[in-house]
Amino acid sequence: MENCNQVFDVIVIGAGVMGSATAYQTAKRGLKTLLLEQFEFLHHRGSSHGESTAIRAFYSKDYYCSMVLESSRLWEEAEAEIGYMVYFKTNHLDIGPPDCNFFQTTIDSCRKNSIPVRVLDRNEVVEEFSGNFQLPEGWIGVVTPYGGVIKANTAVAMFQTLGVQNGALLKDNTEVVCIKKDYGGGGDIVVSTSGGDRFRSRKCVITAGPWTRKLIETERGKALPIQPLETAAYYWKINEGHEEKFAIENGFPTFDSHGEPRVYGTPAMEFPGLIKIVIDGGGACEPDERTWAAAEPGLLDTMREWVKGRFGGLVDGDEPVIMHSCICSMTPDGDYVIDYLGGEFAEDVVVAGGFSRHGFKMAPLVGQVAAELVSGGMAKGVDLSHFSIARFG
Repeated sequence: MENCNQVFDVIVIGAGVMGSATAYQTAKRGLKTLLLEQFEFLHHRGSSHGESTAIRAFYSKDYYCSMVLESSRLWEEAEAEIGYMVYFKTNHLDIGPPDCNFFQTTIDSCRKNSIPVRVLDRNEVVEEFSGNFQLPEGWIGVVTPYGGVIKANTAVAMFQTLGVQNGALLKDNTEVVCIKKDYGGGGDIVVSTSGGDRFRSRKCVITAGPWTRKLIETERGKALPIQPLETAAYYWKINEGHEEKFAIENGFPTFDSHGEPRVYGTPAMEFPGLIKIVIDGGGACEPDERTWAAAEPGLLDTMREWVKGRFGGLVDGDEPVIMHSCICSMTPDGDYVIDYLGGEFAEDVVVAGGFSRHGFKMAPLVGQVAAELVSGGMAKGVDLSHFSIARFG
């Protein structure tokens, strides 16, 4: 059915955190905005669900450091508009062997962006964090500000609410199957759904997460190298009497352990007495054909060994008590895709995807950039050459 009673300025496809932040930003600019989601809002089938996700500014690629600083400001701006918090600050701790090349390049990146960096030896890490972390002989720790936890589900809902407050229209259970240019209708973008609806707009933003590759391939005839990856997050029980040591309000940091395996995590927050720890791994998948299974036994054994080695008797490393299946969208180089789709769509369709496990924290900035691109402006303060489609050839 043709919804011809109105033509939108912009249609945003995908109502995860990126799409919701984009719809908020376009509506805030006075653009008539429609946000479409194929499932129910706040579903658990994409990459934006969950109780928490980390924010950090410790990046070896210096352009991400500056983006985190701006994103932090925009998180606070959105919080001020909505009237509640989704971003809870703490320090960020990276640990690993000192000969890891990552450390020196990342320290240089932080200093280039005026981000304070403190390098601690093994004993200083023990003292700084009250003995919570037990490091192998010779390991170091690097402490930076701009760490913290973002309440993921609450953040997505916040952007959707702000979008509605600014005039955006939101529709869930509306699967987009086709995007076409209507040359006989003034060059409008026509978005068709599996339910037979057709919506018109001047511009379109695709933020379809793990479904981005499939949707783009349908329209371009050529797939972007964005690979969905299925992984899992685990919550481990803090042993009785030690719970307060791991609380964010008591200064426990977000953390990242380098080497083999790479492990990262967040303070105890959403589930009292539990700490979230994730191992860097997973398997390629199609988003509609997931296993929803826990990690392979060998990977879980590696996690048990890491938990016992780094936290000793403070955390029960025998078995996680909660497992959340997750999916992310990886690019070959780990950089995002934020660009015009090109081809027949020229600069009328923007793609934002492939956030490679480190994008959620950037959502308010990605939304702002996408809104600037569809409103005829240039992205301010972000060098989009790093995120171009052309880099894939």
